[in-house]
Amino acid sequence: MTDVRIRFDGISKWYGPLKVVDNLSLDIARGEFVSLLGPSGSGKTTLLMMLAGFEAPTEGNILVDGEAINDVPTYRRDMGVVFQSYALFPHMSVGENIAFPLQMRGMDKGEIADRVTRALDMVQLSTMRDRWPAQLSGGQQQRVALARALVFEPRVVLMDEPLGALDKQLREQMQLDIRALHNRLGLTIVFVTHDQSEALTMSDRIAVFNKGKIEQIGSPREIYDAPRTRFVAEFIGETNLAEGMVESVSSQEARIALKSGGHVIANLSHAVEPGQKVLLSIRPERIDLKGQPGGAGNTLAAKVADCVYQGDHLRVQLDSGGHGFVVRLDRKSAEWQPGAQVFAEFQPSDCRVIAS
Repeated sequence: MTDVRIRFDGISKWYGPLKVVDNLSLDIARGEFVSLLGPSGSGKTTLLMMLAGFEAPTEGNILVDGEAINDVPTYRRDMGVVFQSYALFPHMSVGENIAFPLQMRGMDKGEIADRVTRALDMVQLSTMRDRWPAQLSGGQQQRVALARALVFEPRVVLMDEPLGALDKQLREQMQLDIRALHNRLGLTIVFVTHDQSEALTMSDRIAVFNKGKIEQIGSPREIYDAPRTRFVAEFIGETNLAEGMVESVSSQEARIALKSGGHVIANLSHAVEPGQKVLLSIRPERIDLKGQPGGAGNTLAAKVADCVYQGDHLRVQLDSGGHGFVVRLDRKSAEWQPGAQVFAEFQPSDCRVIAS
């Protein structure tokens, strides 16, 4: 990767006998938005805290613009930090909260006033300058916290679950607002979340964490459409998993005999050999249902167990040779009745062989 802004080089973190981050290496480019995604306890927040300077790595080095910062104190790392709790000073107005990091850096009053004005305009809160934090909504408080993190023009912005306390509608709007700010200002952002939808919406790349390691890193499309492991397939969205055995391999595809019966052609994300037991991942929205076989790449006979209308889609539960499949259909599709005999069809490119 050219123009690396942040480099984690062999980072490990121990708390007594517990290894929270395990020999992790990761490069983040200048201007990139990278989300650290994973369940609680997977090491993502610990890595962010080490980058911010609130924690020290047990092993390895953290570099910013090619310089090691392990021994650089937090206030000299030139990083803006936004937390879930907002951490606004209740006795300061909105403008005073945003001005605080500039005052700590000894800037003159004229420059501080100009920067606060620009920061308020950036987060669309220019009319709220003299209000108290308690007078603001949750979304407005989060915007103030964001403006305070950006006002001193840091090299890097760190965000630790910053939208977790907001309701669904406001959270989705703030995701788009932060994404727009990132695109407009060219910020380097490291964003910690356990919400896979949030990571898919906002990120240039997603690093999926599990037990102190990165299971997979890639673009949102790569992570969702081409998961390499069972953990990633199940953690990002919903998927159907099926066991099988490799019958033959050709180029980037393999013919798989399913444990539940039938055969499919699947795309490979890693090398396999004939006779090897494997696991398949098929996303529910990649499957179509027909009353008669339609000649798609893969066709499995099944019976409808249930069909539920969920507003923007239909969720159909299938029974195929004792194996349950979930299918997500467009809301305008016909509602299949329980007991109906159907054919589940999907392309080989939508059926992935993954590591279990």
